[in-house]
Amino acid sequence: MIPTEPASASEKSGDDSQPASSPPGGKPPGAAKKPAVHPPLAGWFARGPAVLLGVFVLALVFGGWGLWRTVSPASTDVRARLAASEDAHGQLQARFDDLKQQVATLGRSDQISRDANRDLQGTLSERDEEIAGLRADVAFYERLVGATSQRRGLTVHALKMEPQNDSAWQFQATLTQNLNRGAVSSGQLSLSIEGSSNGKLQTLDWDGLRQHDKAERVPFSFKYFQQVKGDVFLPEGFSPVRVTVSLQPRSGAAITQSFSWAEVTAANPPAATTAME
Repeated sequence: MIPTEPASASEKSGDDSQPASSPPGGKPPGAAKKPAVHPPLAGWFARGPAVLLGVFVLALVFGGWGLWRTVSPASTDVRARLAASEDAHGQLQARFDDLKQQVATLGRSDQISRDANRDLQGTLSERDEEIAGLRADVAFYERLVGATSQRRGLTVHALKMEPQNDSAWQFQATLTQNLNRGAVSSGQLSLSIEGSSNGKLQTLDWDGLRQHDKAERVPFSFKYFQQVKGDVFLPEGFSPVRVTVSLQPRSGAAITQSFSWAEVTAANPPAATTAME
């Protein structure tokens, strides 16, 4: 304990000389006083909210850790199932790509088959036309030189007209004779065409069809048959109706034979392409 110095005489005398005064508020000196708050308890109550917050956070941390421990096996199972699903998806995608490739291959094969079939159909059509032409040739030759064929002198077996442009036409006349076998028939051929122009009947002779005065006739010379070709020109506005072929042999009278315009522009004559000597 720290020793205390004794009070001086003046201090004691002063204290004794001054009368005791009542404290403020009018309470007597002997009134009871409030107990003072202990400083450590006051600091605890001041830090109470922070402490509660810390406890709450700590509880959340422990709760989250417990929850993670609880669901951790399930999350592992989910990852495994996810990996399995991705693997299955990859297999399905590979299968889909394979099927898609097969479909594309089959589509190309089908297109190739279609193209080949179309080409084959075209080839068969050409062969059918060729066979029909050969049969017509055989029938023509049988009528011309067969043992039972009818004997005829110089004649026009067929005539065909094909357009070249708006006014030019190419004609092809098939001439035959089997009356004198081995004998040569020769001479000149010309055409004339009947029709109408501006509502009036009109006949175009060889010079008019060739658009040249004293135009040369088309020569021919054969033993059994020959195809003779040439060009003629029709004036604008002329509508043909009939074609007449004139044959002038070297000896004998002229021979004429007529064909309708529809016949010579639509029908195909026998396919005899070369002269038989």
